[in-house]
Amino acid sequence: MPLTVNDFDFNLPENLIAQVPLKDRSASRLLHLNVTDHTMTDESFKDIVSILKSGDVLVMNNTKVLPARLFGTKEDTGGHLEVLLLHQENDDVWETLVKPAKRAKVGTVISFGDGQLTGEVIEVLEHGGRRVKFSYQGVFLEILDQLGEMPLPPYIKEKLRDKNRYQTVYAKEEGSAAAPTAGLHFTTEILEALKAKGVKLCYVTLHVGLGTFRPVSAVNISDHHMHSEYYHIDQQTCDVINSARSENRRIVAVGTTSIRTLESVTKDRTTPLEPMSGWTSIFISPGFQFKAVDAFITNFHLPKSTLVMLVAAYAGRSFILEAYDHAIKEKYRFFSFGDAMFLEK
Repeated sequence: MPLTVNDFDFNLPENLIAQVPLKDRSASRLLHLNVTDHTMTDESFKDIVSILKSGDVLVMNNTKVLPARLFGTKEDTGGHLEVLLLHQENDDVWETLVKPAKRAKVGTVISFGDGQLTGEVIEVLEHGGRRVKFSYQGVFLEILDQLGEMPLPPYIKEKLRDKNRYQTVYAKEEGSAAAPTAGLHFTTEILEALKAKGVKLCYVTLHVGLGTFRPVSAVNISDHHMHSEYYHIDQQTCDVINSARSENRRIVAVGTTSIRTLESVTKDRTTPLEPMSGWTSIFISPGFQFKAVDAFITNFHLPKSTLVMLVAAYAGRSFILEAYDHAIKEKYRFFSFGDAMFLEK
């Protein structure tokens, strides 16, 4: 029987959805899963320093979230519209999501910040998005920083007081519509402690896009198609990973975005990685054979989501649902600002 989205469902009490980040990034809890031994241990995220081994390679996604949510008005009627920037296509043309979409017909001009920025809808896209061409004076990213808000997921109702708390401490490459949230737990102190222990740190870039906001609409998960996201891996990271592989050291990914990047660029365990950039629509679900990643850190994900399916591909569906059941009973915090898991074999 093919797996369906309902095979990845679970009941989550709403009060376990973390609405705000903890004061201390590293104060999160950590559920440590050993897939081979079928064991789970309740720990603190700070224990990651003792859990990881000297020689492990920790691969992090250094994408930086744009303050990509804009609130504007239609120039002709004054009606309110919300625009979410997904990715820049060329010059000042962006793929976006607009709410309410029915008000954003081709030719609609939207004004933001008393006319500092305007956007014209130039195309309606297949998935319901809009292609928008922006006009402005000055530097676009500076204007966006003034006018935009962080694109928090819809399940977060609280206003984010500090924009930096929806960025990792190592965020560098601007372009994401959402944070790689498994990395939010790291502090510079933890990263320094890992380096001192002999853990090798390196970075990939994957700009999180539309796939983050789209539920699985197909009944059978094999019929689901992911939206493409841009990635980049440089020579330095390739060298670190190639060296580790030749010495049978572990590659440990931080988050599902790092996993998807590494699995997209890896042919097999023996072919050396080379620097590259491109677009990936890789969908990792049960039956997938991992070629690049030995262990990983991730947050707790939404029911029926592609991210739960990815974690189940590594650990097995029944064990993951068992772990989620344990996390719910132990009142772990869920989703973007929630607690974390470490999975190894």
